[in-house]
Amino acid sequence: MNPFYLIPHTPDPYFCDRKRDTDDIIRFLDNGANVTLISPRRYGKTGLIYHVFDKLSERKKAPELFYVDIYATGSVDEFLAVFAESIAKVLKKESLVKSFLKFLGSIRPVISQDPFTSEPKFSFTFQTDAERRYSLKALLDYLEKRPGKVIVAIDEFQQIRNYEGMSMEALLRTYIQPLTNVQFIFSGSRKHVMADMFTSEKSPFYESAALYTLDKIDRDVYAGFITDQFKKQKKSITTEAVDYILDWTRCHTFYTQSLCNRVFSAVKAEAGLVDVLMGADAILRENHDAFLERRSLLTPRQWKFLIAVAKEGEVSEPTGAAFLQKYGLGAPSTVSRLLASLVEKELLMETKTLVGNDYCVYNVFLSRWLERLK
Repeated sequence: MNPFYLIPHTPDPYFCDRKRDTDDIIRFLDNGANVTLISPRRYGKTGLIYHVFDKLSERKKAPELFYVDIYATGSVDEFLAVFAESIAKVLKKESLVKSFLKFLGSIRPVISQDPFTSEPKFSFTFQTDAERRYSLKALLDYLEKRPGKVIVAIDEFQQIRNYEGMSMEALLRTYIQPLTNVQFIFSGSRKHVMADMFTSEKSPFYESAALYTLDKIDRDVYAGFITDQFKKQKKSITTEAVDYILDWTRCHTFYTQSLCNRVFSAVKAEAGLVDVLMGADAILRENHDAFLERRSLLTPRQWKFLIAVAKEGEVSEPTGAAFLQKYGLGAPSTVSRLLASLVEKELLMETKTLVGNDYCVYNVFLSRWLERLK
């Protein structure tokens, strides 16, 4: 079997490191704190949440664990539906689901079945915001009254700021604050939004959770993991090949796993540099059309600026004269607007340092494709 998983919920033997992160988060939870987990997308934060859940579920008195992914939600109604679905998935038994629905009272969701997963799908019809508030409180009250400890992970938590109408941020804080049996992991990938939500004195969630930032996996640790996984499956990989993988993917979890998965599946015995180069070329070739679609969503200047950053790999002075002249990007004021727009679109990733900010193309595969353009 291929040991390089491409899905977040990875079995323990195939999960790379994150021991300190796992221990830290569990320690926060054990000491009664909620946790705010922040990292760029595809660094492995969702996989870490599942890993933490797996460790907690091994305990003799394991808590009930609920994972709620709200990335695709755009409204309070959709949030409530996804939240209810996540609860129903854990309950599973028909009798428990019925008791859960009964607890919701007069506002009953319409329940259907996902044709692909057979999991329950919920939808709510509300006439007033008062009904929405009632349903949200009912969901949280239900969890509060569960017989054992409850931990809820809400992934891409920053989405609640995009909901129109009622202030979901303030409402959630109001209903969460008095809970004693339920703890939360608030996970998000929009660093500046998440930081503002939990560190700004004006925000309802100000200092309500332990702030935890997820970094890349240590390069040497990742190299050892890759080598060991090949070895466990009776294959091998050269040091040169491993070094190239980690350079090319910048040790970014999703992209490293993807390239390793491709290389592992392509070789019968030993993987060398040529195999890695072929795997990388295949990935870029397969994504060619998707990457071209990105161009249609950008202005010519935005596209030109994105290519320039990709060719540099990382830029610390995007409005500096040397960078602007090298790629003919125009005036600093124009570039500042381009920069802000591309960061907002999550095409550029902004990393704060002690001396300023560094910028790189968010999607590593897109970056490698762009740097090849003439």
